[in-house]
Amino acid sequence: MQAYAVFLLIRAIGSFAAAVAFTLNLVYQIETVGLGPLELVLVGTVMEVSAFAAQVPTGIIADLYSRRLSVIVGYLLIGLGVLLQALVPEFAAIVVGNVVWGIGAVCVDGAEEAWVSGEIGDARVGDAFTRGAQVGQAATVLGIGTSVALAGVDLSLPLLLGAVCWLLLVGVLVAVMPERAFVPAQSRELGSLVAMRAQVVDGARAVRGRGVLICLLAAAFFLGLGSEGWDRLQQAHFLDDLNFPSFGTPVVWFGAMSVASLVGSIALTQVIRRHIDALRPVRLGRILVLAQVVVVGGIVVFALAGEFWIAVAACLVVGLLRSACQPLLSTWMVAQTEPRTRATVFSAAGQVDAAGQILGGPPVGLVGERLTIRIALVTTGLLAAPAIGLYARALSHLRR
Repeated sequence: MQAYAVFLLIRAIGSFAAAVAFTLNLVYQIETVGLGPLELVLVGTVMEVSAFAAQVPTGIIADLYSRRLSVIVGYLLIGLGVLLQALVPEFAAIVVGNVVWGIGAVCVDGAEEAWVSGEIGDARVGDAFTRGAQVGQAATVLGIGTSVALAGVDLSLPLLLGAVCWLLLVGVLVAVMPERAFVPAQSRELGSLVAMRAQVVDGARAVRGRGVLICLLAAAFFLGLGSEGWDRLQQAHFLDDLNFPSFGTPVVWFGAMSVASLVGSIALTQVIRRHIDALRPVRLGRILVLAQVVVVGGIVVFALAGEFWIAVAACLVVGLLRSACQPLLSTWMVAQTEPRTRATVFSAAGQVDAAGQILGGPPVGLVGERLTIRIALVTTGLLAAPAIGLYARALSHLRR
C-alpha cells in the first residue's frame, strides 16, 4: 500500500478513535469513576510526566531502529491504555492507563510525520499534511457524534470503541505500512540523555541576549501553569456548578460544544492563515496581547458564571482563542529565530510548556478539592495572566 494512502488512513482512524474516546472521557472519570478535582488534575499531570520522561527511549526507537516500528508500538500502547481505563473504572487504573497512553503518544509524535516525509518526499509532504488535516477533521466530527450516541447507553462504551479502533489500526499497519526510505542514525547518542542535555544547552545559547525570545519562553511557562487546570476541570464545573437546559442531556450538550469548537477552530484558522504575516511581528505581538487578555478574562467569567449560556459562551471563546494563539506564537517565534537554531528554540518552548503543566496542575487540583472548582478555575486564569505582561514586554523589545 502506498505511504500517502496509509498516512491518510492513519489520520482518519486515529482522529475518529480520539474523538470517540476523549470527547466525554472526563465525564466518564467524574460520573462513573467518581474522581474529584485533585484526582482529575493528577491524572493529567502524571501523564505529562510519563510522556516527558519517555521522550528519550522513544527517540531511540524512532532514530536508530525504525520509525514504522515507533508508530506501530505507539498506537498499540495508546489502544491498550484506553482499553484499561474502559474496563477498570478505578483511579489507579485511570492513572496507569494514562501513563501507557502518554508513552504511546510520544512514540507516535514526530515519528509519524518523519516517516511519511521520508517515504513520499518533501515535494508531496505539504499536500499530505493538508489533506490529512481535512480527513482528520471530518473523522473527528463523526467521532464526536458516535461518542455522544454510545455514552447515552454507557459512558465506558466510547472509550471501549476508541481502544478497539486503535488496536485494529495497529493490525492494519503491521500488514500494509511500508518503510523503504528509513536510514538509521549512525550515532547511538541520538535520542540519548547526552543529546537531550546538548539540546537544552543549545536552546539556552540560542535565546541568550534575545529579549523577545526570553519573554516568549517565559510566557509559554505561565501558559503551561494555567493549562492543566483549564483542560481537566471544565466539564467538572459544568456538571457540579451549573444547571443544564431541560432539553438534552449533559452528554449531548458536551458533544454539541465539541462540534461548535471544532467548526469555529477551522474557520478561525483559515482567517489566521490569510491575514497573519511573519514579516510583521509587531502586529502579531499586539494580537497576542489582546487575545491573551480575552483568554484570561474569559476563564474568570467562565469560573464565576451562574448561567449555563454565559458559561458556554465563555468556554467557547477561551477555547477558540487558545487554539488561535498557538500558530500566532509559532509565527512570532519563527520571525525571531535563525533557521539553524529554530528547531532547538521550538523544542525548548515545548519543554518549558510541559514543565509549567507539571508544576501548575497539582496546586490547582488541590484548590478545587479543598475549596471549590470555581476558585480553582479562577486560579488557573491568574496563573496564565503573567503571559499578558510578557507578551507586552516582548513587544516593547521588538519596537526598540
